[in-house]
Amino acid sequence: MPDLILLFVVSLIANTLSSLAGGGAGLLQLPILLFLGLAFPVALATHKLASVALGVGATMKHLRARTLDWRFSLVVLAFGLPGVWLGAQLILAVPEHAALLALAVLTTGLGVHSLLSPAHGQHAAPRHRHGWQLWLGGAVLFGIGILNGSLTSGTGLFVTLWLIGWFGMDYKQAVAYTLVLVGLFWNGAGAIALAMQAGIHWPWVPVLLAASVLGGYLGAHWGLARGNHTIKRAFEAVTIATGLSLFAKAWF
Repeated sequence: MPDLILLFVVSLIANTLSSLAGGGAGLLQLPILLFLGLAFPVALATHKLASVALGVGATMKHLRARTLDWRFSLVVLAFGLPGVWLGAQLILAVPEHAALLALAVLTTGLGVHSLLSPAHGQHAAPRHRHGWQLWLGGAVLFGIGILNGSLTSGTGLFVTLWLIGWFGMDYKQAVAYTLVLVGLFWNGAGAIALAMQAGIHWPWVPVLLAASVLGGYLGAHWGLARGNHTIKRAFEAVTIATGLSLFAKAWF
């Protein structure tokens, strides 16, 4: 029972922050699963499954707010899902130390870039939705999907920043797309692929799912209520913290 209480509290905090910032639930959730004794492949598969519930909680809130354009959502899914599946198949062949180090550099860079760009993501200016620009944007989403399927934490943050930087969304829109499409669909595909290889620790799943749904809803609610500035600050804090934790894991 103490382990389950600890797991619920840590997962609730992780998923609330992730829902507000647009990614980063693995910063806290995956380490607590490892700390409580799960092997890395099983912990990763279990974390991915729990992250699907984060998408469910956020979807409930954003459907009511009518935040998403479902035609563009299909574009994100069409490019991203094949990458997620491919990444999940490659996970056992990826040198973990090099992958973690590269992900740490990229994730920290995202936070620093946002921190040094005060106006970034504060106002929506849709662009690059047609022709070769759409295909280039989709190709990057495919690459992020590979990372999402094969690595542990932070790839949702990449999607958030790419939707802002390339497709011209503001933070509120980008986080909504990330939470629903990455949280629900990308992570769902990754969870299935990883579960087929490593299995899932089912006794802890109900606790993780409850914390993820609640955290997803709370983070989405606060994000919609507080606006782009608050979301931007949460994004910067989560990305830099995630990057530093990945540096620590890579070196120690």
